[in-house]
Amino acid sequence: MITQQQLDELWEFGDATASEARLRAAADAVTGAERDEYLTQVARSLGLQDRFDDARTVLTAISSDDGAVATRVALERGRVENSAGHREQAVPYFRTAAELAEQHGLEFLRIDALHMLAIADPDHDAEWTMDAVALADASTDDRTRRWLISLHNNHAWTLFDAGDRDGAIAEFELTRQLAEAIGTPTQQQYAREALEEAQRS
Repeated sequence: MITQQQLDELWEFGDATASEARLRAAADAVTGAERDEYLTQVARSLGLQDRFDDARTVLTAISSDDGAVATRVALERGRVENSAGHREQAVPYFRTAAELAEQHGLEFLRIDALHMLAIADPDHDAEWTMDAVALADASTDDRTRRWLISLHNNHAWTLFDAGDRDGAIAEFELTRQLAEAIGTPTQQQYAREALEEAQRS
């Protein structure tokens, strides 16, 4: 199984095309389940380029009974459908990913799936977010705990979009505090900017 650190080193979410090239090179350098895991990330990069059919083709070609691979395939299928505007089709994939991650003890991926459920299923945003927050908060892994920043930020925007300005600002402030404590410089900057934007509204 590849580590999240390995993926972090290859991903640049602001440049999906460059990320795709690095991920394809990584996939070509290995075999078996590791190759399949990298290919799920190739599919993700294609989705970020709005190349949804290409992403689906990559995911369909992956055939593995490895737990991490199966979890990532479900997760990325959900992301592709969500990005393509098919939210209702995305939700079952995210549910499957969360269930598979729980079965195989994949804490980071389970939180990722719950985080995506909160986005794709906004009527139950609070439920999915709190489940993910509980897992991230209990984690002893620093990289996993950084999920708390994204989770609270996303929940803040959901509250903001629903017209709950005060609730959103409280969540943005918590996000800022978490980012300052455990986040990357980029996360710290985004958290400050989001709080300032909400306060100006």
